[in-house]
Amino acid sequence: MNERGIRLDKWLWAARFFRKRSLATEAIQGGHVHVEGQRVKPARRVRVGERIHITRGQEEIEVIVAGLSERRGPASEARQLYEETPESIARRAERAEARRLQAEQPAPRHRPDSRQRRRLRHFLGKD
Repeated sequence: MNERGIRLDKWLWAARFFRKRSLATEAIQGGHVHVEGQRVKPARRVRVGERIHITRGQEEIEVIVAGLSERRGPASEARQLYEETPESIARRAERAEARRLQAEQPAPRHRPDSRQRRRLRHFLGKD
């Protein structure tokens, strides 16, 4: 292992944050990955102890680098490469709960019939 660290895109791929290294590179170039609060390039060397903020869709993860690896191993090995911050865990749990509550809202049983649509249009002032 290199003492100077390894490429950020390689580390993200090895830590299983992205399925392909090219996806990790795209995320970094798109500004979805920050190291120590700074926007970086894919070739930036990552070292143990650095804080990385990753945004994947609606999900935001903040981790501290605990180990380095250039090879992509099983998920159990990948989890040894980082430690998620307590704030990040709490934020993700909050968002999961909000999504769960939103999914529990009852869906309408059926579409409004023509009479109900007329009343809706009248109510909304779209006559």
